[in-house]
Amino acid sequence: MLDIKFVRENPEIVKENIRKKFQDNKLPLVDEVLTLDNENRTIKQEVEALRAERNKLSKQIGGLMAKGETQQAEEIKAKIANESERVDTLTAREKEVEERIKTIMMTIPNIIDPSVPIGKDDSENVEVERFGEPVVPDFEIPYHTDIMESFDGIDLDSARKVAGNGFYYLMGDIARLHSAVLTYARDFMINRGFKYCIPPFMIRSNVVTGVMSFAEMDAMMYKIEGEDLYLIGTSEHSMIGKFIDTMNKEEDLPQTLTSYSPCFRKEKGAHGIEERGVYRIHQFEKQEMIVVCNPDESPMWYDKLWQNTVDLFRSMDIPVRTLECCSGDLADLKVKSVDVEAWSPRQKKYFEVGSCSNLGDAQARRLGIRVVNKDGKKYFAHTLNNTVAAPPRMLIAFLENNLQADGSVRIPEVLRPYMGGLEKLEKVK
Repeated sequence: MLDIKFVRENPEIVKENIRKKFQDNKLPLVDEVLTLDNENRTIKQEVEALRAERNKLSKQIGGLMAKGETQQAEEIKAKIANESERVDTLTAREKEVEERIKTIMMTIPNIIDPSVPIGKDDSENVEVERFGEPVVPDFEIPYHTDIMESFDGIDLDSARKVAGNGFYYLMGDIARLHSAVLTYARDFMINRGFKYCIPPFMIRSNVVTGVMSFAEMDAMMYKIEGEDLYLIGTSEHSMIGKFIDTMNKEEDLPQTLTSYSPCFRKEKGAHGIEERGVYRIHQFEKQEMIVVCNPDESPMWYDKLWQNTVDLFRSMDIPVRTLECCSGDLADLKVKSVDVEAWSPRQKKYFEVGSCSNLGDAQARRLGIRVVNKDGKKYFAHTLNNTVAAPPRMLIAFLENNLQADGSVRIPEVLRPYMGGLEKLEKVK
């Protein structure tokens, strides 16, 4: 969410930013919020003046009564009553105006970084760098659920009976591999200086609207019926929410946390064959990383965060690339974002396995995450988040890149301690 003062002083910059995000339908909101802001300031001035006048008049009543000037005292009382009614009317209107301003300000997108490529949607995202050599083996690589089934590692039919489409049972070595990846990812981040945390898996509505846009909320979140609670779509939501309404000492920054959680998402819309199986699902588990920092340090942390994911995947011999998200593919709160994509030997292309975002002070402004320095100056923190690993989607890349010609799956050395020393998985079927 932008500062209303910034919008007031830079309306054309805000409008140009909206155009860069191809959201021209939001352009009228800028003029509307400026009109409302002007009305709101006028109301406040009038209310302040009326209250000052009322206090001044109130002091005169006692003196007039003491002098026996009852009629004048009653006239002043009537005037005070009229001014009180006016104050009540203005105060009610002030509340309406401020609620509308807040709604609009939470809809106007954040100012994107100048380095963000301009494009309408994810088809215009820009490849930045590749890490590792993509390999297509000389044997056929089956669809990922077929690989899992060869280890008796997945049961989608039973999951459909129990919960419907978009759910799964992972079994045996595949389930063990899933847990091993998460545990390895946890230790990987701890070794990089991040504090481990298991957060709440449900959050209140004020946290939801603090960490994401209304459009994201509608597309992602499951609400608990009859309660002010939502299931988290990622642990970033509750991790950033941890700092709601806090005043943080500058010397205590940055806060660097890595967290485990299950994640729940609606995943609206129909999807092609490559997004069936366990690619796009309603429930999955994830290791996440978040940073709350000084604004000057957020670009540095942005680069560190995505590099962590690249390094994690490369340690398991999975080729990856980074893809800069264009303006039209950025969620409204994001200043800059990069996707990490893993190589799929079966599809002969890369696919998304993680996303790193710098949100500037947008989340902090919505949630009231402030910082105070040694001189007493207060400002909003910057927040960032990034995926460490999100199996079972990550398992697709893992299985495809470590599949052998005989159908076995090689276990990279870094994962072997988490798999009881196994060097490879052997087919069951």
